[in-house]
Amino acid sequence: MTDRPDVSVVIACRNEEDNAEAIAAAVIEQLDTTGLRFDIIFIDNESQDRTVEIIRGMCARDPRIRLIVNTRNFGQMRSPTHGIYQAGGRSIISMCADFQDSPALLPEFVRRWQAGTDIVLGVRASEKSGFMLSVMRDMSYALQKRFGDYQIIPNATGFGIYDRRVVDSIRQLNEPQPFFRGLLVETGYSIETIEFQRPPRAGGRSNNNFFTLLDFALSGLAGSSKNLLRAPLYIAFFIGLLTAISLMGAVVAAFTGHSVQLWLFSAMLEGQFALLFAGLGLLGVQVALISERTRNQPLVLEHERINFPEDY
Repeated sequence: MTDRPDVSVVIACRNEEDNAEAIAAAVIEQLDTTGLRFDIIFIDNESQDRTVEIIRGMCARDPRIRLIVNTRNFGQMRSPTHGIYQAGGRSIISMCADFQDSPALLPEFVRRWQAGTDIVLGVRASEKSGFMLSVMRDMSYALQKRFGDYQIIPNATGFGIYDRRVVDSIRQLNEPQPFFRGLLVETGYSIETIEFQRPPRAGGRSNNNFFTLLDFALSGLAGSSKNLLRAPLYIAFFIGLLTAISLMGAVVAAFTGHSVQLWLFSAMLEGQFALLFAGLGLLGVQVALISERTRNQPLVLEHERINFPEDY
């Protein structure tokens, strides 16, 4: 049986040839101070530069460094989560390769985990981005707060340490588009946060743009809120009230000798919209039930993996 590490660090990467070696060295430097056994798992999401080649070289020099190469780009939700599921440590740290998740926090993550906290998350003190991205982020948090099945932690990206039982619990959900930072809260395990200043990107170019961040936000909202599927039912209810009011207006108009045509036209139009939204709401509830019963697909397909023991 493979001697499992105390801590597995999962680093998601795509086109990080400028940062791969540096982030591995920084992680090793920080975790060496803890005295624990650890390994580092890179999961590459179809890099187009020398990232995979560089990590292969690191794997050859250090057996604690492991690599998973995806067959294609499986997105920002599925690829990192798959890497987390493949980790064998008693605790798992998830972080990005571009140094915007500060390696200096790792010893404190480990200390709090050893003290008994199931989940410790780094929370960025501020987010420096353009006006539109800031507005979208605020709207996303507002929608999550209003409609979410559970409350996510603002400015927590998932960077942190999770106890093995937390990861095993999330894995059992078989979520096809795992909004991991939300699923951490959904488990109900104890959470502590550490605020930190987000440093500038160390090198290379960010893979995120307006559309990838929009897609991530929408997927996260959809994945963490089944209440949205019921929203058309609430809209149908209020439009139904308007229909009833219009019909009452037609009755009053008829008794007072006024024209009822406008009232009846309004009631007919509102009634059609009420039926439409009611149908959409019922369909949404059925979709939610189907989703709960059919979540059983792999997050990614692997092209290769390096330095993983057979029983890991």
